[in-house]
Amino acid sequence: MSGLYRTIVADPPWEVMGGPPWGGGTSKPLPYPTMSLDAIAALPVRDMAAKQAHLYLWTINAYLEDTYEIARLWGFRPSTLLTWTKPITGGGLGGCYRLSTEWCLFARRGILTATAQIGQSHFDWPRQQRHSQKPEAFLDMVESVSPGPYLEMFSRRSRLGWDTSGNEALEHVQIEGAA
Repeated sequence: MSGLYRTIVADPPWEVMGGPPWGGGTSKPLPYPTMSLDAIAALPVRDMAAKQAHLYLWTINAYLEDTYEIARLWGFRPSTLLTWTKPITGGGLGGCYRLSTEWCLFARRGILTATAQIGQSHFDWPRQQRHSQKPEAFLDMVESVSPGPYLEMFSRRSRLGWDTSGNEALEHVQIEGAA
């Protein structure tokens, strides 16, 4: 498995709570196990990535700065921050400002030529039904820009042509240290 993947998508289970249950006022646990920053940073992504590779690392507001450091620790150079603008529904999370965005840091290792150019870095994809679920349109976009072989870490479902690792998908790849 060493150096196999030219494109890796990772959506780490950041250590956060799921927000207040309606009417309760305290945060509820997420419906899946989370990982500490140290555990995420220690994942063997550096060894799984090809010498010329792309990384798409999903993050949230609380871990935005840490995400750049983790990409570097994994052997990648941060390049572009992609923004998913989600429509507000219900009460939402956040303090002074309701949180309606998630980010995906695109990073490079070596010089891997993109296969297409996307004319923007923000996307108005619809909100998904399950917590932390990402839009299928995102992986369609990744496939149009970045060459395989592909790995999606912490995947919520299987996708044709991709290896996956995650407790909710057909786990093709066992990753030491992953939740």
